[in-house]
Amino acid sequence: MSAQSQPAALSAPAWRQFTFFDLAPIRDIHDLGSPPEIFQVHIHGSVYQLNREFEIVRSWLAHAGGRVTHMVERKGILITLGEEDTARHPFLKVWDLEHTDNKTGLPALLRSTKVQSGNRPHPVSTIALSATLAYLAIGLGDGTVLLYRHLDQSIFSGSTSLSALPKPRVVHESAGEPITGLGFREPGEDSPNMYLFIVTLNRVLAYHASGKGSGGQPTVVSELGCGLGCAAMDGNSGDMVVARDEAIYVCGIDSRGSSFAYEGKKVAVHTHRNYMIIISPPIAPSVTAASATVRNLAAKSKSTDNAEITKLTVFDLENHFVAYTGTFTTGIREVFSVFGQIYALANDGSLSCLEEKPTSAKLDMLYRKSLFLTALNVAKTQGLDPGEVADVQRRFGDHLYAKADYDGAVQQYLKTIGHVQPSYIIRKFLDAQRIHNLVTYLQELHSLGRANSDHTTLLLNTYTKLKDVSRLDAFIKRESARATDELPFDLDTAIRVCRQAGYFEHASYLAKKYERHEDYLRIQIEDAGNYKDALSYLRRLGTEAAESNLARYGRAMLNNLPYETTQLLIDICTSLEPLMFDDDEPKGEPAALTRQPSTSGGPSYLSYLALNRNAAPGSSSATASDQGPVAPSSASTTTVKPGASSRQLSVAHEQELSRTATPPPPTPTITSASPVKPTVHSVKRPSPRLFFAHFVDHLDCFVSFLETVALKRWGQTVDAIANGSVEVESDSNALEEAERQDQVSVWNTLLELYLAPGPTTAERQANQDKALRVLRSEGGRIPYDPTHALILCSTCGFTQGLVPLWERAGMHEDILRFWMDEHRSSAESSEESAASEEVVRALRLYGPTHPSLYALVLRFLTSEPALLRKHEEDVKDVLREVEERGVMQPMEVVRVLGRNNVVGVGIVRSWLARVITEGRQAVNVDQQLIDSYRGETQAKLKQVQELSDPDRPRVFHVTQCAVCQGQLDLPSVHFMCGHSYHQRCLGEHETECPNCARAHGLIREIRQNNERLVDQHDVFLQEVREGGFSALAAGFGRGAMNLARLEDAVV
Repeated sequence: MSAQSQPAALSAPAWRQFTFFDLAPIRDIHDLGSPPEIFQVHIHGSVYQLNREFEIVRSWLAHAGGRVTHMVERKGILITLGEEDTARHPFLKVWDLEHTDNKTGLPALLRSTKVQSGNRPHPVSTIALSATLAYLAIGLGDGTVLLYRHLDQSIFSGSTSLSALPKPRVVHESAGEPITGLGFREPGEDSPNMYLFIVTLNRVLAYHASGKGSGGQPTVVSELGCGLGCAAMDGNSGDMVVARDEAIYVCGIDSRGSSFAYEGKKVAVHTHRNYMIIISPPIAPSVTAASATVRNLAAKSKSTDNAEITKLTVFDLENHFVAYTGTFTTGIREVFSVFGQIYALANDGSLSCLEEKPTSAKLDMLYRKSLFLTALNVAKTQGLDPGEVADVQRRFGDHLYAKADYDGAVQQYLKTIGHVQPSYIIRKFLDAQRIHNLVTYLQELHSLGRANSDHTTLLLNTYTKLKDVSRLDAFIKRESARATDELPFDLDTAIRVCRQAGYFEHASYLAKKYERHEDYLRIQIEDAGNYKDALSYLRRLGTEAAESNLARYGRAMLNNLPYETTQLLIDICTSLEPLMFDDDEPKGEPAALTRQPSTSGGPSYLSYLALNRNAAPGSSSATASDQGPVAPSSASTTTVKPGASSRQLSVAHEQELSRTATPPPPTPTITSASPVKPTVHSVKRPSPRLFFAHFVDHLDCFVSFLETVALKRWGQTVDAIANGSVEVESDSNALEEAERQDQVSVWNTLLELYLAPGPTTAERQANQDKALRVLRSEGGRIPYDPTHALILCSTCGFTQGLVPLWERAGMHEDILRFWMDEHRSSAESSEESAASEEVVRALRLYGPTHPSLYALVLRFLTSEPALLRKHEEDVKDVLREVEERGVMQPMEVVRVLGRNNVVGVGIVRSWLARVITEGRQAVNVDQQLIDSYRGETQAKLKQVQELSDPDRPRVFHVTQCAVCQGQLDLPSVHFMCGHSYHQRCLGEHETECPNCARAHGLIREIRQNNERLVDQHDVFLQEVREGGFSALAAGFGRGAMNLARLEDAVV
């Protein structure tokens, strides 16, 4: 080959060239000036094992009298092929590098056998061993391929025979076509089978070595073969790489794949990770060569001789560029990969290492040349972590952004999500002209679940500013991430932004779909004004959810749908079953009720609501005044099951509902004790008091609500007994005290509403009649607070209601004074009145239990001549009762009757005569008692004086013992009290008369108690307040006034 034709043959491909490797010579560790001497010993049949410093660890003679031609190692097992003088055929030997022979200390020889195909010997051209040691393929120079199956089982079977190897199978024969390359394609995800690539000078074949369909003839995958050493397996893809003079071909198991144009002669190829190393034959350098590397070498060389050089090129087949190009003046004998590096052994024995530059240095080199796409491919090929790859993509995006390629930039930025702060990218697209790119980025940010509330706000604002309803629909209606079951955006933010932008449909869709009940109702009521839909939604939520939301929106709902909302509140407070709803209920105006708008009066719950008691009857809302109050609705036809979820209810709610109140059925009446049907339900009824404040402007609906709740929940009504009673269901889970308080609150408020001034006299009278029926209810049938009712009736001037309240409170004197005042009022207006008869009737009713009322009525009946003439007999009856019951002293009666000139003596003559006669008799009896007490006192004093005189003898005439009643004899004991006893009948040391001791002891105890009470002045004063003069006299009697005792005075 001439020097002029060689450069043309070595023309490089139109690939970019980089210097990603540095050539570093390997020095001998013992002589840094010389390379390590290795690999030359194979020609003597020995094998040398080297360490990382290329020092010989151990060596042994593998093939005596011959040479080693091929070696391959897997999992600590070394297979050598070599020639020996003792045999014509090559020898195959298997060595165990991890176990040594006990005698020699060298690796154990496991197997040794000849390699032959036929009678004539043929040299071994190539060898291939699978990663699992299961298959071994040997290619011969005559075109034969021998395949050893289950080699691993044979090696580790435990057999001590060196020749115990499986019989090889001839899988290919091609006369005249030597085998130039072999390689196994290991099973993987693409194919679970093992394949063997066979390369000859003219063809590339694939043999199915294992799996279904194995054992057939090899199939031709390429009609282009290569020379010896120019075929190698690509470890990443599992394909066979074939290097020819015109190009590089990649062959798969089915057909030839991609090819790479690279003209020039090639003597060897080698693969290392994703690189392919090509060694070109020696050429003479020339300044006219097509290769820049050769030209530079020729220009730098000072010698004029035609010394040949060998070119080594490292290709990156995945990224399509040249990673290194170098020349060797001494030629290259072998290229091999070990310890993760590429080594080149020159013909002169020098060893060089191709040290790959760090990935960061490679990327910097590519950044400087603005080759960002290549840098991205390199980063992925080198297996960088996602964060480092994202940094390359960010740089690529910045580069495109600087070139005003915003669409391309945003595509690169999309791949950095999760690694680059979104704010870095969002700031680049905030300009109005780039808002579409911003939308693209934000959408991807949300789809990957990396967005926060600010990102959601920004994206929705861009949709609304662009008025892109379709993309807004697609965004909010997208499903949640399947892996995490989470929304790809912040729900609260999405609802808020849609509300602020006026997209109420989208906001309500999100709130409804994801069961944000409060947000949905806020949108429908506060924003969209869709009160009917909100009401239907509330009914579907169930009692508990509807209760909490009505507490917030009840007033707004009543202002717009007073009757429907009132009916819902009634159902919530009375039903123990899930709420009912009817999709097919016809629209129409609700039936008018008996109540009209009214205002309040009195300090009660309406006072709490801060109502204007003087408001006009028409002060309520126009809607309420036009339509009238609501009544209990009839039963519905659709029932929400207790177990139905809110999501199911939302699906059922997709159709618009129209619910209006229905005419009320005839109001049933109840007895004082309505039968109660106990039931147990899971629905808890709320307290009606929670909703009182919402009816501030709808008092007509308020009355209907209270009356219906009282009827349905407790069976209480102001109507008279009619055709039966109402069955009510009791909640066994309800607290009795809480229910009682609710009943009192409901009827207190109803009473206040009844007493409020009505628009017409007839209505006012009807309301007052209801109030009277409430106040006159017997047996606690209608519970209310009497004190509150009394204050209310007094404030509203409802005097008719005061009498039953006074009766209930036991204020009988107030009842009499009320009728007395009524009599005086009618007398002043010259009207006939039966108030005096009511006074007499009340006295007859309450007088027997309250005698003090007789004096009050007596004073009243004798206050006027006309009144006395009318009730002369009643006055006599009163005097008789006073006399019999001793209510008043005669002098008090005389003073009462004589205070004016109304009562004559003729009326009371008989009474006075009787009283005087009885008084005289009482005086005579008292005088006789006084004389008797004086006589007894004188006798006692005389007896005391006699007993106290020691000089006065005492004669005892008693002849019987006071204990045994026997004849008294000596010795005997006589006591001054007059009792005598046998001495034997008395106890030892007895110094007191036994008969009188008990009486004397009682008297002493009484006197001791009285003496203790002398200093307890508060007790004495309390007795005087309660008993008057009698208590004072008793105090004198027991010595409470600190007077000296009688015996002290006598002494």
